Amino acid sequence: MSITLSHPNGILKGEIYLTSSKSESNRALIIQALCDDDFEIENLSISNDTKVLQKVLSESLRLETVCADNEQAKVSDKTADNYQRTLSVGLAGTAMRFLTAYLSIQDKEVVLTGAQRMKERPIKVLVEVLKELGANISYKENEGFPPLNIIGRSLIGGKVIIDGGISSQYISSLLMIAPKLEKGLVISFEGEIISKPYINMTIEMMRYFGAAVNWEENSIVVKPGKYKANNFKVEADWSAASYWYSMVALAKEADITLHGLKKESLQGDAVVQDIYKFLGVKTEFVKGGIRLTKSSEFEIENLEVDFIDYPDIAQTFAVTCAALNVKAKLTGLKTLRIKETDRIAALQIELTKLGYSVEVDKDDILINKIVSVPAEFTQPVKTYDDHRMAMTFAPLSLLNEITIEDENVVGKSYPNFWKDLEKVDFVLLKPNLH
Repeated sequence: MSITLSHPNGILKGEIYLTSSKSESNRALIIQALCDDDFEIENLSISNDTKVLQKVLSESLRLETVCADNEQAKVSDKTADNYQRTLSVGLAGTAMRFLTAYLSIQDKEVVLTGAQRMKERPIKVLVEVLKELGANISYKENEGFPPLNIIGRSLIGGKVIIDGGISSQYISSLLMIAPKLEKGLVISFEGEIISKPYINMTIEMMRYFGAAVNWEENSIVVKPGKYKANNFKVEADWSAASYWYSMVALAKEADITLHGLKKESLQGDAVVQDIYKFLGVKTEFVKGGIRLTKSSEFEIENLEVDFIDYPDIAQTFAVTCAALNVKAKLTGLKTLRIKETDRIAALQIELTKLGYSVEVDKDDILINKIVSVPAEFTQPVKTYDDHRMAMTFAPLSLLNEITIEDENVVGKSYPNFWKDLEKVDFVLLKPNLH
């Protein structure tokens, strides 16, 4: 269902209790599943991605128990086959990657699949590295893509060489299972490493739970061992905060407090506080969070930002620059091609449709200045089943009324997004179905 947004006066004031980080939540869940003793995860994300991961981990554990019970009862092969689960992650890309590695070391056979878009997202690099380590994984349909048939087993571990330009989620998925490998794991990188802050987040969380993991020159070394139970509190999501930075930049006046964020963050997207300085947004750390205010003036020409370490906030920044009529070049966007949609192409299509000037040069996005800003937005914004497309374009409603298709897509990472907008006087209209 589409949703139409507007704001009565462009003035934002209020307090928001920001959604929890799904990046931290999903890593905590995998480590919890790999730990011999249980521990509490406080402030776990309520995003669809995290719920999916929880569900599949629970189903996986249940499958192990059921199969064991069936073996004891000596049930028929036909009955036992019913418990060889097909586990689906839907559209949850992080869950697909983390579970591929996790299930490869579990003593069970499963088929890991997802929605149609998930079957179009490559996973060959991760699968081939796992197979190099001894994993038994095969493709059920198309080579290099889900669904995967995974027969879990103990893995020896050792040393692997990986292209640093692959998704950080591949690296993180390997790192988290590494302490459970007989010889641990050494990952050596070739070329430039992208999204390095996400890898560092994984390493810091592994250390928090007792793993021995270190950078050694251009390699990460993980020693074999056990995770230690340790209660963990998930921080609020800096990626979600980026939409509020965009709103403050586009507002006439703004004074917004976002609760749950901290100065010493594990999240690479905390860099949003630095890059939005260019667009007139001031960040002040206060008790329990941050306060965002709008500078009275800012001037910048030919802005260039490299997003190689934090690609998830590139869409938001691109739209903000276009709306402020700031000429900008966004680089380091290679991984945006293989997200929920081709985000580079989607951004160009939707911004152009609204009246802005956008060029794409290979994997770079160029925002051009325009002679006159759009008087109104006459066409709805497509989301392409991508949560970030919906939330990235929502701040434009501070300038003109805008319609965004598929309001429910935000549930993937920020389920309360629309409710939080209403708290600061955005007006949300849905079509009358009667």
